[in-house]
Amino acid sequence: MCLAVPGRLLRVQGEEALWRTGRVDFGGVIKEVSLACVPEVRPGEYVMVHAGVAISRLDEEEALRLLDSLRSIQGLSDSGEEDP
Repeated sequence: MCLAVPGRLLRVQGEEALWRTGRVDFGGVIKEVSLACVPEVRPGEYVMVHAGVAISRLDEEEALRLLDSLRSIQGLSDSGEEDP
């Protein structure tokens, strides 16, 4: 199973679309990711990141909803409940 995680783009580096990278904030964890698949993205926008590559852009409402869902899943895991 693959998982892409939403994050907010803080800064873009590079001019050429294929080699652009960006610093993305994943709720306090900042990572450098490739922006080759989303050349139109700008700082302040949200992206879905898989394996160090931003694969799509999404609106803020959807990104916040997904982040909330991920926090809920983590909360279940942290509560000590066993998986079925």
